[in-house]
Amino acid sequence: ITCQLHQYSYSALLEENNATIYVKRRDTFQVDSSQSLYVTLYNCSVGRSDCSRCHTADHKYGCVWCGGTQSSCVYRESCVEEIEQTCPAPVINFIEPLTGLVDGGTAITISGSNLGQKSQDIEHTVTVAGIPCIVNTERYEISSRIVCTTTESSEPKTGQVSVKVGGGLGMSNQKFSYQDPVLQLISPQRGPKAGGTHLTLNGRNLRTGRPSEISVFIGETPCHISSEILENRIECYTGHSNSTGEQSVTVFYGNNERHLQGTLYHYTEDPNITQASPTKSFLSGGRIIRVTGHNLDVVENPKILVTVSPMAQRKKRRRRRWVAGVKGMFLGRHRRIVPEPDCPLCSEKSYSERCEVNTTSLILCKTPAIEAPVRNAVIRVEFLLDNLRFDFDTISQSSFLYEVNPTLVPLNENDPSKPYRYKPGSIISVEGENLDLAIFKEEVVALIGEGVCSVKTLTSNHLYCEPPSQQPSPARNKKREGTDSLPVFTVQMGNLNFSLGKVQYDTQSQSTFPLEAQIGVGVGASIVALIVLIIVLIYRRKSKQALRDYKKVQIQLENLETSVRDRCKKEFTDLMTEMMDMSSDLVGSGIPFLDYRMYAERIFFPGHRESPLRRDLDVQECRRQTVEQGLVQLSNLLNSKLFLTKFIHTLESQRTFSPRDRAYVASLLTVSLHGKLEYFTDILKTLLNDLVEQYVAKNPKLMLRRTETVVEKLLTNWMSICLYAFLRDSAGESLYMLFRAIKHQVDKGPVDAVTGKAKYTLNDNRLLREDVEYRTLTLNVLMQGGGNDTQPMQSKVLDCDTITQVKEKVLDQVYKGTSFSHRPHTDSLDLEWRSGVAGHLILSDEDLTSVVQGNWKRLNTLQHYKVPDGATVALVPRNSKHIHHDNHDYVAGEKTPMLEDADEGGVKLWHLVKASEEPELPKHRRGSLRERERAKAIPEIYLTRLLSMKGTLQKFVDDLFQVILSTSRPVPLAVKYFFDLLDEQANHHGISDSETIHIWKTNSLPLRFWINIIKNPHFIFDVQASDNVDAVLSVIAQTFMDSCTIAEHKLGRDSPINKLLYARDIPRYKQMVERYYADIRQTISASDQEMNSALAELSRNYSGELNYLVALHELYKYINKYYDQIITALEEDPTAQKMQLGYRLQQIAAAVENKVTDL
Repeated sequence: ITCQLHQYSYSALLEENNATIYVKRRDTFQVDSSQSLYVTLYNCSVGRSDCSRCHTADHKYGCVWCGGTQSSCVYRESCVEEIEQTCPAPVINFIEPLTGLVDGGTAITISGSNLGQKSQDIEHTVTVAGIPCIVNTERYEISSRIVCTTTESSEPKTGQVSVKVGGGLGMSNQKFSYQDPVLQLISPQRGPKAGGTHLTLNGRNLRTGRPSEISVFIGETPCHISSEILENRIECYTGHSNSTGEQSVTVFYGNNERHLQGTLYHYTEDPNITQASPTKSFLSGGRIIRVTGHNLDVVENPKILVTVSPMAQRKKRRRRRWVAGVKGMFLGRHRRIVPEPDCPLCSEKSYSERCEVNTTSLILCKTPAIEAPVRNAVIRVEFLLDNLRFDFDTISQSSFLYEVNPTLVPLNENDPSKPYRYKPGSIISVEGENLDLAIFKEEVVALIGEGVCSVKTLTSNHLYCEPPSQQPSPARNKKREGTDSLPVFTVQMGNLNFSLGKVQYDTQSQSTFPLEAQIGVGVGASIVALIVLIIVLIYRRKSKQALRDYKKVQIQLENLETSVRDRCKKEFTDLMTEMMDMSSDLVGSGIPFLDYRMYAERIFFPGHRESPLRRDLDVQECRRQTVEQGLVQLSNLLNSKLFLTKFIHTLESQRTFSPRDRAYVASLLTVSLHGKLEYFTDILKTLLNDLVEQYVAKNPKLMLRRTETVVEKLLTNWMSICLYAFLRDSAGESLYMLFRAIKHQVDKGPVDAVTGKAKYTLNDNRLLREDVEYRTLTLNVLMQGGGNDTQPMQSKVLDCDTITQVKEKVLDQVYKGTSFSHRPHTDSLDLEWRSGVAGHLILSDEDLTSVVQGNWKRLNTLQHYKVPDGATVALVPRNSKHIHHDNHDYVAGEKTPMLEDADEGGVKLWHLVKASEEPELPKHRRGSLRERERAKAIPEIYLTRLLSMKGTLQKFVDDLFQVILSTSRPVPLAVKYFFDLLDEQANHHGISDSETIHIWKTNSLPLRFWINIIKNPHFIFDVQASDNVDAVLSVIAQTFMDSCTIAEHKLGRDSPINKLLYARDIPRYKQMVERYYADIRQTISASDQEMNSALAELSRNYSGELNYLVALHELYKYINKYYDQIITALEEDPTAQKMQLGYRLQQIAAAVENKVTDL
C-alpha cells in the first residue's frame, strides 16, 4: 500500500511521537497491525525556542532556524523564509543573586537565550563586573542557563554580567555587586543553654549572596534564622548548647565566614522555676502570677500558655484540694458550676499571654482570659521560657484552677442612676458574689474618679474600702457637666472592670437616728418645748440659753451615734485585715484540732484536771492478770442489755448517787462500749424511751433540759462522737475564726490581771469601765538559743500590760503556727529587756521596784519599767536565781484572778484599778431610789463599747450560726436519725404540740452539744481560752440558745445587756433554727441500716483510742459501792435469773476484788 504525501501533526509537547499504522476498510473494518509497525513523527520547535537550541538538534531531523518576523525552529522543507546559519548575540534576562562576597565563591545563575550551543562556547567568556566568573559545566543548560562561581575582587564594586558567544556579546540589564558584610552588634548578649533565645544581629551588607546559603552559628551551635534577612539585620533563635560560657558569633556565606569582633555571646545555665502562685484566676484572666526561680532574667520571651482540653478523662488520683487541716477553709461557701456550652465535643483551645521579667528570680505573668470550659475539661497551665516548658502542676502543690467571674452590685442598688451619698470618715461596703474566689484584697483596685479607695477587706460577698477624705475629681476622660462632675466608683479585678455608679460626698453631716432614738428625742423635745414655753413667759433670756444647751446635747448625741458606727466599721476592717493574715498563716500550719482521743476525754470528763483514762490500773502487779480477766468478763456482761438497764436504773434509784456520779458513770459506759457503738445506740434508744414515758406523765417540755440522768449524759457523748467529723470538716473553721477574732479584739485593749475585767468584751460583768490610758508598743523579740544573729520577730503589746501578759502575747505571736500544748509555758520563761551590749534586765510582775501604797501593791507593767516602743526583749529559760517574788497565788494561764497575796501578810495586789474602787453604793444610801437609778445607769454609759465589740464580731457570729444551721450541705446522719427518733416518740405518745417537739430537738442538739462546744473551744482545739474570751463566748452561746427557744423575750430596762445587744438579731436566728428543723424533717429518713453502718465505721476508726480497761475498773468501783442493791435487783428479775446475770457478776467480783461471795 502506498500513501500520498500528507502533513501529519500531534498536539503532545514531545520531540518525537511514535504513531501506530493500521488499515481500515469501508471505514468500519480495521485490519490488525503488528505492535512493532509504527512511524516516528517529530516536531523541531519542541524544546528549541532559540537559534542555539535549534542548531543542537540531531541532523537526521533536518531542523533549521527559519528567519523572518517570527523566527522559529522548523523542518527544513517547511521553512519559507531565509535560513539563518549564524545565531544572534546572547540575551541575558535574569541573574541571581545580585550580590556576592568580595572573597568570591558566590554561585551566580545567569538565565537567558542563545547562551551558547555547548559549554565550551562560553567556558572562558563570562565576566561579572569585569571579573572572570568560573563556569560550572555540569550545571550548564544549552542556550538558557549558565551557573558560574565568582572569583575574588580586590574591592567592593558593582557592574554588569557579560556573556560572549562567537562574535556576539550579551550584557545584563541587572547589576551585580561585590560586597563585604560587616557584623557590628548582637542583642541580647546572653541566653540559656537550652536555646530558644531570639537574637538580632546588626551590621552592613548582611544580605549578601543567596539567603539560602547564609547561616549563623554561636560557637558550634546553629542559630536558626527566623525571618527574612535584611541588609542591616539578621534574626535567629539559638539552638541547644551542651555547655555554658562565652562563644564566638559567626555568619557563614557559603564556604566563607564573617565574625563578630569584640563581642562574645554568653550561654548561661538554664532558667529554673521553683514556685508559682497564686493558683487561681477568674475566667476573665488578668491576675498576676508570681513565678519565682533562678536565672529568669536570661529568658528573652517568657509566656504563659493555658490549654483547655474538653471531654478528657480526669485522672483517678485527685490531688487534695486543701492542705491537711485546712480542708474546710473556704469550702462550700459557693458551689461553682461552670455552664456547659452547646458543643460538648469542642476542639482543644490554647490561650497565651506574654510575661514580664522583673528580676533574675521573678517573672510576672498575667493569666489569659479563657472561655467557660465544658464540665469535664482539663485545664493545663504551662510557662514557656524560650525553649523550656514548665508545667504548673510540677512546680506547685496544687493544680491551677479557673473560677467563675465575680459579680458586683451597684452602690445604689435600688436606683443605680442616682449618685451614692458618702459620709466622709466611714467605709464604703460593696456587695457581690464570688469576690474572693480567685483574688486577694491587695490585688483589687478600687477608684473613685482619680482617687484611690483603699481596699481594707475582701470576703466572698463583701468588699470594704476606705475612700479619700476629700471628694476626688472625676476621671480625665469623663465630662464635667452637671452630674458628670461627680466621680465614678470603679473596681478592677484583673481584666474585669466594674463601674458601680457615681459617688457624692456629703458636705454636711446628717446622721440618721434609729426609731428608738427618734421617739426619745421627740419626747425630750416636747418636754423641753413645754418647759421653754413656760420659761419664756417668765425669763425670756434664760429660755434662749436653755435652747442653746439643748442643741448642744442633741449634737453630742448625733456625734456619739456617728462615732459608734464609724468605730464599729473601723474595728471590723482592722479585724478582717488581721484575720485574713491569720488565714494565710493557717494554710501552712492548719487549724490546731485536737486528736480524737483528747477531744473525747475532754468532752466525756469535763472539769477533771487530768482524764481518769490517763491513769494506769490501780492494782498490784501480782493480781494484774486476774483483774484484767475479770474486767474483760465485765465487758462481756455489759453486752447484756438487761443487765445494763438494770444496772443503770438501780444506781439512779440510790439517793447517794449524785448528778456528778451519773455523768461520770455515763461517760465510763461510753468508753466501755465505744467499740460497739451500734449496741450503745440501742441502749440509748431504750433508756430514752423510758425517759419519755416518765416525762409524758409529768411535763414533757422539761425532758432533756438538764443532765440529771445517765441517759442525758449518754446522749451528749453520743452526739459528740457522731459529730466529730462534722466539726473538723465544716463547723470547726468558723468556730476557730470566731475564737481568734474574740481573742484578738480582747487583747487589743487593756485587761486587768487582778479583777479579770477588759475594755473590749460583750459581757457587762467583765467590762473595765475606767478609762485607762495606754498605747501600743511594737517589741523586737529574740528567742533564746538562736545566738545574737537570731532574726528578731516583731510583737505588738500594750504598755499597760503586766509582764506575764506581755509574755503570753509574745508567745501567742511568735508561736502562732504552733498549737498551745507544744508552746513553752510562761512560767518557764523570763522576759529580758536588752539595751545596748551589756544592758540586760529581767522583768517580772513583782520585784523590789514594785510600787507599794499602804497595803496595796501594784503589779509591774512595761510602763512601770519605761520600756520604749521598738525595744528589744528576749524570752530566756527561767533560772532559779531569777525567781524573786513570783511565789504569789497568781499563776500565768490560770483563770482565777488574784485578789490578794497570802504569802505577804494580806497585801492586796492591783493592776489597772483597785478592787475596792468598783462602783458601789454606800450602805446607808442603798435604799435611795435615785441612787439605785444612778447606779443602774452606769453601764449604759459604756454600752457603746459593748455595741462596738458586738458589731465588730457580727460577721464571725453569723458565719458560725450559718454553718451550724445550714442544710445546703448534707446534714450529719446522726442529727437526722435522732430527730426522726424524737418525732416517732412524739407520734407514739400522741404529742402533736409542735412547741414540745421543738424543745426536745433544741435540748438534744443545740443545748447538749453546740452550746458545750461554743463555750469550750478547748474541747475541740489545742488552745487556751482566757476568762475574758470565755465570757464573750458565753454571751454568744446564750444568744444561740435564745435563738433556739420558741418563747418570745420581752425586753425592758431590767433585761440582761446581752439580750439587748442581740435583740435585733435573735428573731433572724430563730427563723434560721425553725427552717433548719423543718428542712431536716423533709429530707429522706435515715434507716437503721445506714446508721448502724456509719456507727460501725466510727467504731473501727477510733478503736484503741481510749483506755477501756481503766474505764471498766472505774465502773466496777460503782458496782462495788452498790453491790448488794444490784445483786438484789438481778435476783428479783426472773429473766435475769434464767440468764444467771447475778452469778456472773459474783464471778467478776471474785476476780477483780478477791471478794468473798456466796459462790
